[in-house]
Amino acid sequence: MTVLVFGASSQIGQFLLPLLAARGEPVVAISRSARASTHGETWLTGHLPDAVPAVDDISAIFSFGPLHPFAHWLGRASLPHAPRVVVTSSMSAESKRVSEVPAERELSQRLRDGENAVSEACAKHGSEWTVLRPTLIYGAGLDKSLTPIAQRAMRTRLFPLPAGRGMRQPVHAQDLAYAALAALDIAASAGKILPIGGGERLPVSEMFARVRRSLPVDTLLLPVPGWLLHLARRSAGRLRGPLSRLESDLIADNTEVTRILGVQPRPFRPDVDCWHP
Repeated sequence: MTVLVFGASSQIGQFLLPLLAARGEPVVAISRSARASTHGETWLTGHLPDAVPAVDDISAIFSFGPLHPFAHWLGRASLPHAPRVVVTSSMSAESKRVSEVPAERELSQRLRDGENAVSEACAKHGSEWTVLRPTLIYGAGLDKSLTPIAQRAMRTRLFPLPAGRGMRQPVHAQDLAYAALAALDIAASAGKILPIGGGERLPVSEMFARVRRSLPVDTLLLPVPGWLLHLARRSAGRLRGPLSRLESDLIADNTEVTRILGVQPRPFRPDVDCWHP
């Protein structure tokens, strides 16, 4: 039987492939471009939802990308073995539900609709499913949150530090790979949407300070006062959402993911390798 992986080159996928290889699982990974095997997996060229090559005898599916294209393919695919399905969503499904920015409220709804679409597609095959809802992901140098900040600071030797009292709970991509693999094996995770954050909650200012301390170069600290952030929040359309959340807690309750999957994510202790793909 075969494990099919969408998003194998993503933050989580890069850590999942060696875990599957260690178990001797035959793995087929789907990519838009040709790739060389790194852990014995087979790469096939294709993309969701309408250009996925045929794969026989699928026993499990992981998907670490957008939910709607995956659900669209899943609902129409021929999957006679009712494969186990594990997907990632985002805690933005909850944290942006009441955002002051309309586009972010729409994203929250789209994520929740995508989760439902995956559930409905699985029901057509009699497949069990698990959804993981991570907080801010880091660790592979591919995220769009902390890595750009770290790389810009290394390039400019300047590190803006915004004021903010909101709590953060960054989760390492490898811990998400552990959780996804555990969900594959543990029947009690079926039909669950499991929030998952890192093993530590810390103020947003401390999160940024730890990113700065992880850099291999000295940087000039540039504190950004609250009044300037408030002004920017009123005038900067693109930054309005992120700035508005500096005072909000973006966290996850790990009680269920630890109880069911036995996963205990690491605390936030980044090093320089976290910021390079």
